[in-house]
Amino acid sequence: MTKVVGVRFNMAGKVYYFDPCGQEMTRGQHVIVETARGMEYGFVVGPVKEVEDSEIVAPLKPIIRISTPEDDAHNEENQEKKKEALAICKEKIKKHGLEMKLVDAEYTFDNNKLLFYFTADGRIDFRELVKDLAGVFRTRIELRQIGVRDEIRMMGGIGVCGRVLCCHSYLTDLVSVSIKMAKEQNLSLNPAKISGVCGRLMCCLKNEAETYEELNKNLPGIGDYVTAADGGHGTVQSVNVLRQTVRVIVEEGDEREIREYKTGDLQFKKMYRKDKDEMTEEDKDALAMLEQMEKQDRLEKAEREANQAAEREARQKRLEERKDRVEKRAGKNGGNQKNSEKGEKKGPGALPQEVEKVETPDGKEKKHKNHRRNRPPKNNNNNNQAQNTSDREKHKKEQDSAKNKETNANRHGQNSRHNGREHRSHSNKDQT
Repeated sequence: MTKVVGVRFNMAGKVYYFDPCGQEMTRGQHVIVETARGMEYGFVVGPVKEVEDSEIVAPLKPIIRISTPEDDAHNEENQEKKKEALAICKEKIKKHGLEMKLVDAEYTFDNNKLLFYFTADGRIDFRELVKDLAGVFRTRIELRQIGVRDEIRMMGGIGVCGRVLCCHSYLTDLVSVSIKMAKEQNLSLNPAKISGVCGRLMCCLKNEAETYEELNKNLPGIGDYVTAADGGHGTVQSVNVLRQTVRVIVEEGDEREIREYKTGDLQFKKMYRKDKDEMTEEDKDALAMLEQMEKQDRLEKAEREANQAAEREARQKRLEERKDRVEKRAGKNGGNQKNSEKGEKKGPGALPQEVEKVETPDGKEKKHKNHRRNRPPKNNNNNNQAQNTSDREKHKKEQDSAKNKETNANRHGQNSRHNGREHRSHSNKDQT
């Protein structure tokens, strides 16, 4: 068992587990966490609890901190920036002539990534659009294609029941819904009555599907021939699933009577079952189209999830390769530094260091390595470059000091000759 706390990032969405790190948290409290996308701003959906290790997706990341007033202000600022980003992205989509509908935008808390959600009928080549957006926002851009269910889930709305849509209010995951669920609940198969705002089957059909499926196991179908415990027999006219009662048309001679029985008082064998309402050809076509769209949505969702998983694996692989390259480069640079301290260079491509005699201005000879020929490559570490620079500066200073000495010596010789000429001229005057 591991102590975790559930965090959600949207009003309706999946709950993710994080390590509370010994902190006590309450429902609705805002926190800052680290995710695969970066720093995120979310809220706690419940107190700290213990769950099985099998329910945790490793590695379990910790909660960085409880949000501060500065964090709340920064989140509000991101919400305002999101509106501006949506307007700019719509203009860019129109400029590039892409057939896609922009739904929403989202900034990560640390502003390292900007995500755009859109819907489209097929695949869209948006590479040029991403480059254009990256040039405008100066951050990482990610475009995600979603389905119509996800679109309504983000936008929200009011259902036919007069309440906020289930997918926007409390559902954590979008469940799979089928026509069979509507049949089990004896609902009208008119597509207009069982479809939601998104144009797909209503998510609430899943709420009681299992209950109705279990209850229907004990009920006969409409039109089935049954025998009652009191000796009456006839065909089923209607059933009440919740009360578990059956109305039977009992035939006694030439008379017919409708009687109501409990399910346990009947003996029957299911033969066939008709739909409650007769369907027109238009309804049948619409129902078939609805079933086809549901199937297509499931296939597209599975494909998107597979693509996202492949992208995550590729991203993780690139990070590992980059880490290996950095470690190898660090090890190679460390080896070069050790070799430079010993005064030698090893490895393929190493040039022999030639030692030549250089004559200094003061007439002495000193051994000098040919640094230019054995100049280290550009990718050497900074220590080697600094050592070479200091050697060149030292050699330059020695040359400058030698030139200064030579200049001073020349000036001293010129002064001596000038004084000699003056002395000889004064001697000639005295003799005269």
